[in-house]
Amino acid sequence: MMHYIEELILQGEHQTQDFKFRVDDARKIAKTLVAFANTDGGRLLIGVKDNGRIAGVRSDEEYYVIEAAAELYTEPNVSFTAIAHDVSGKQVLEVIVEPSDERPHFAIDKDGKKWAYFRRADQNHPANGVLLEFWRMRDETSRTTVLEKYGDVHRKLYELIYAGERVSISKLIKAANITPEKARHILATFLHWELIDYNIDQNGIYFTDLEEIT
Repeated sequence: MMHYIEELILQGEHQTQDFKFRVDDARKIAKTLVAFANTDGGRLLIGVKDNGRIAGVRSDEEYYVIEAAAELYTEPNVSFTAIAHDVSGKQVLEVIVEPSDERPHFAIDKDGKKWAYFRRADQNHPANGVLLEFWRMRDETSRTTVLEKYGDVHRKLYELIYAGERVSISKLIKAANITPEKARHILATFLHWELIDYNIDQNGIYFTDLEEIT
């Protein structure tokens, strides 16, 4: 019978799953913890190579690195659950991070600078000002109430999005003739009300309709 961990490994690395052969750099792993917490949550399988082969680890040692990453190099601290599994005589440490209500979380680099990250597919990426504002929004105002207040700028964003455009901050600023601050706020608000989604390509973070992101 296939072990639970082996079933997870068959899924490969994706939006909410990452393999690590081992973890020996707490600052580096803090980026992944933060990215999971800021996005959809996720699972680290430590002791698994990129190709899915189980190499095994000393789970106690790996746990201490994860604990140091969460306590020393994330702000606010990212919570996690760790479970050690024996898979055919090899130890795999499963580290589970739930999506956080305290977003944005930041990873602290060697110079003491704080960086927020998000997860897309199997990669972690630095966040921009729109995402930071979006994550900080706690207002539960209904979409119906807000839609009644929409004006020309909001309609311009709708036109771009539903014409199939990949809307960057700079594109919205130019199309609507507004300030960067207003563009950030409008995009963050649309994300908050789940009217649009975000993704990233070689040109950076962009915003699109909900159906494009799977």
